[in-house]
Amino acid sequence: MNGKDDDKLIAFPSNPELEVTTGNHGAAGHSIARMHESTALAPQQLEQRRLIHREASLREQSDAFREIRTRLLSLGGAQNFVTLVVSVSPRSGGSFVARNLATAFAFDEAKSSLLIDCNLRYPVQHEALGVNPVGGGLIDYLEHPAHGIKSVLYHTGIPRLRLMPAGKLRENVAEYFSSFRMRAVIDSLRCRYSDRYLFLDGPAIKGSPDARILSELADFVVVVAGYGRDTPASISQAVSHFDTNKLAGVVFNHAP
Repeated sequence: MNGKDDDKLIAFPSNPELEVTTGNHGAAGHSIARMHESTALAPQQLEQRRLIHREASLREQSDAFREIRTRLLSLGGAQNFVTLVVSVSPRSGGSFVARNLATAFAFDEAKSSLLIDCNLRYPVQHEALGVNPVGGGLIDYLEHPAHGIKSVLYHTGIPRLRLMPAGKLRENVAEYFSSFRMRAVIDSLRCRYSDRYLFLDGPAIKGSPDARILSELADFVVVVAGYGRDTPASISQAVSHFDTNKLAGVVFNHAP
């Protein structure tokens, strides 16, 4: 491991002991699958930001995330869904996996992705994606919904992928996640477009109740374990926090 959350990759084993079901989804709205991205990033720029792309130089990593995408789609059925991505412990790579999984969904021209940075204590997605959140983010919208949701949705340079950054830092973040307004925002963002898949980048499970609270807003939970960092016992304890009907699997994030 060599930084906040960036590392190499991944295995996503299917656990036959998990019973995974989908939640109820609302009515779909208009399609945004062909969202225009005027400044799409080149493969070299994507690699600099540790993001997957379609070129051969990152084929192994891209295929790993495509496999996770296939797994989630098989669980989700025909409707779109909300996926929470959380790591077992800090610096295990949860945010790295969340943004690349969102990117993998955006590869499909019939789908679009929205990545929401819910790690309010240590937000990193706007920096990782090169976004300047001048209009604020999630918390700013929850506090001032009259400003409109569009002001906190940002282009990323990746076609069909948008980012909602965390916004201004706050001390007591759990109260935001458990609020009626937060649930209403997530439901609205998902239900407005039938091809939009939401990815919540949550804080590490260890030492914080926020991941469990956020799981109540999600259809599926993906747990990220740092290979060589998180022990089998810590992984087992981490996944026990979540409803087994929502637990999609564990990603093992490999360091070089």
